[in-house]
Amino acid sequence: MRAAAYLGEGTIEVLNVPAVPPDPGQVQIAVTYTGICGTDLHILHGEMDARVRIPATIGHEMSGVVAAVGRGVEDLRVGDPVTVMPLRWCGRCPACRAGQQHICQNLDFVGIDSPGSLQALWTVPADIVVPLPPGLQLRTAALVEPTAVAVHDVGRSGLSAGEKVVVVGGGPVGQLIALVVRAEGADVLLLEPDQFRRGVGERLGTRSLDPLAVDVGEEVLTWTGGAGAAVAFEVSASEPGVRTALDVLGVRGRMVVVGIHAVPRPLNLHRVFWRELTLVGARVYTRPDVERAVQLLADARIPADQLVTHVLPLSEAADAFAALGSGGDVMKVLVDCREERAS
Repeated sequence: MRAAAYLGEGTIEVLNVPAVPPDPGQVQIAVTYTGICGTDLHILHGEMDARVRIPATIGHEMSGVVAAVGRGVEDLRVGDPVTVMPLRWCGRCPACRAGQQHICQNLDFVGIDSPGSLQALWTVPADIVVPLPPGLQLRTAALVEPTAVAVHDVGRSGLSAGEKVVVVGGGPVGQLIALVVRAEGADVLLLEPDQFRRGVGERLGTRSLDPLAVDVGEEVLTWTGGAGAAVAFEVSASEPGVRTALDVLGVRGRMVVVGIHAVPRPLNLHRVFWRELTLVGARVYTRPDVERAVQLLADARIPADQLVTHVLPLSEAADAFAALGSGGDVMKVLVDCREERAS
């Protein structure tokens, strides 16, 4: 079969590799689509070589159908549409013992720390496979994982219906957070300097502003009747984004840190003190978050499919990475893995 492999900094190649049959307790999935995200780009740029094992088949945002099941797997059958929650935890560390397995201190993020879904046939433990409802299109289902990220982020904020929310950063996760916020009955304002990304937000029904062209503070005060936002999501992973997310909050507002900041950022702790603000981290997701994401997509409450701007075949996986990293009119890139599966 065919698989896209990371071979070292800047290099993705499609190789012929043997398919791995499922052992007891495992499931082999015929992968339909795999989405590429910012983490995958970090891997391509060599920034995660301490974690990946070269040659590495990466990818963790996916959909497909069950191709084979190992002995002992009873709740999944060949032909079932599925996705995967790509987290495996140790069950022994303090986080796991405290019931926070999704942030296990020895977490195996499947697709980074172990082989991922950029391949025609992918064999994984059955307990991380998530069944999909029959009516959910597999192209849409490839966005379950990033939607689960957004669901978890919103859950961490303690959001209530009717609250005013600012999302800083209009990439795929920022757009999905805005959509989940709206699905939960709150009002949202998206801040994004890129015109294309703002346009995507507007087409999805999210009010979107250029923070470089307006006085964000005045806009938020006017919008909130002078109170400031109840919640801000920092998704940009930039220093100005951190500053803005903190500055727009009203008294006892909550700032959720979603973006992955590679370096420490200055933080106005006086403002945190003065307004009794709360800073919240949000990392991945739990199984209920994934199941909620599936339901939101199946019910068409989250039109995630509209975020897809590029779909390329597995044979052009390197071009898919290049498209996502181009900085042009691109939002979500999917790789279609339905090529000839014979080696």
